[in-house]
Amino acid sequence: MTSKTYAGIPQQYAALETSKVVLIPVPYDGTSTWQKGADKGPEAFLNASENMELYDIETETEVYKQGIYLADAITEKSSPEAVVDIVHKTVKDYILRNKFVTIFGGEHSISIGTIRAFNETFDDLTVLQLDAHADLRKEYEGSKCNHACALYEASQTTNLLQVGIRSMDVAETRVMDTEKTWFAHDMANDEYWMDNVIEAMGDNVFITIDLDAFDPSIMPSTGTPEPGGLFWYETLEFLKQVFAEKNVVGFDIVELCPRPEEKSSDFLAAKLYYKMLSYKFSEEDSEDEYESNFNDNKKGTSPSKFNDDNDDY
Repeated sequence: MTSKTYAGIPQQYAALETSKVVLIPVPYDGTSTWQKGADKGPEAFLNASENMELYDIETETEVYKQGIYLADAITEKSSPEAVVDIVHKTVKDYILRNKFVTIFGGEHSISIGTIRAFNETFDDLTVLQLDAHADLRKEYEGSKCNHACALYEASQTTNLLQVGIRSMDVAETRVMDTEKTWFAHDMANDEYWMDNVIEAMGDNVFITIDLDAFDPSIMPSTGTPEPGGLFWYETLEFLKQVFAEKNVVGFDIVELCPRPEEKSSDFLAAKLYYKMLSYKFSEEDSEDEYESNFNDNKKGTSPSKFNDDNDDY
């Protein structure tokens, strides 16, 4: 067990056995092609989290009391394929221990393993991608595990919904399902885009957020910033609605590329993570409902498959 806790929370809320949430840092930046530094993202996120108030005004909750276990960082970097494999294994192990698993990267290639683990575990998975880039290349620079390929596998194996897209290669148009894609320039003039995205979802939703989905005016510290992105309150409004109407089974946040002179991006990432947890657990009526809902949506699993000492919330 790591001695450091998420956001400096007391150890009584940070033990694996009693925590509902697991947070896995993945400081990997092996395939990014422009600005390097996403491997420093998890550390910057965790440092910002320690300086964040833990009472959420909007939901009137202190979600850390649900228990948030800070797992050891995944430090594999020998190859993109090795990183995807260890992320996949680690995430799936924690899902099967009945935890709500969250991941903070690192660059977007880590999501290949993450989504694979969730897709193998939950029925009829919808992947909700908030991103400036399509990330639909089948292969890039000799690897299928490149950040430019982060959502290709999901496009073939899940109900992939892409939101905020405003940069892509022409080759990706042959893969993209435009009926399930919301381009930023269209969203700017569509007051119903949130409802339309949610209508396209199944019941079980995994969310992957590339921080360059946000406009660079509020999120400048990311590897490939693109003008015309999402803003804070519209994003929270959308996410709150998703958590309220769907069973969000987990999420990852990637592509924080911190800079010493600019801390607001680190803090935005920290607040976003905590907000998402607050939305998730403010919707649970009871601990029994959480565990029942979690298990009922797994593929071919029942509570008897899990270790009893990991079900104690």
